[in-house]
Amino acid sequence: MSQILLFNKPFNVLCQFTDEEQYKGQRETLADYIQKPGFYAAGRLDRDSEGLLLLTNDGKLQHRISDPKHKLPKTYLVQVEGDIDSHALKQLQKGVKLKDGLTRPAKAKKVNPPKWLWARNPPIRERQNIPTSWVELTISEGKNRQVRRMTAAVGFPTLRLIRLSIGEFQINRLKPGESTLIEFD
Repeated sequence: MSQILLFNKPFNVLCQFTDEEQYKGQRETLADYIQKPGFYAAGRLDRDSEGLLLLTNDGKLQHRISDPKHKLPKTYLVQVEGDIDSHALKQLQKGVKLKDGLTRPAKAKKVNPPKWLWARNPPIRERQNIPTSWVELTISEGKNRQVRRMTAAVGFPTLRLIRLSIGEFQINRLKPGESTLIEFD
């Protein structure tokens, strides 16, 4: 039976079950939260990012979820430095030129600060005279650190990045470190 584990990866947790020998015991990994043998991450989420990570016990399903050919949309909630404007949002929507090429068009909209969001530990750095704003961004590709590079390229560096969904799977009400299991026939 195929299973998918929806996991809300906390900030500063490595997206793997083991750490390099030199850091052993110094950094949290998936093993600190998930004790299910035979489950592997379907895709990645950077250590400094939070939110939805899918794990599965089915190799074919893992490949289908993480393979860029399938273009599963991924939606993020992004806190950026500065008051993002319509020009920057339009750039994100059209595609942004990065060093490794032009990104695909994205869905991007400014949103109100989420009232439901958990506190991050440690909190983001805040500057007294520079406001922050929130963007909901949906992409259909997965270049390395893509969302962070996209927002920086349009002049609004990412301060906090939370993945809300991958395809049909959503984080919903999972708190950081929590997971829920879905079974398939």
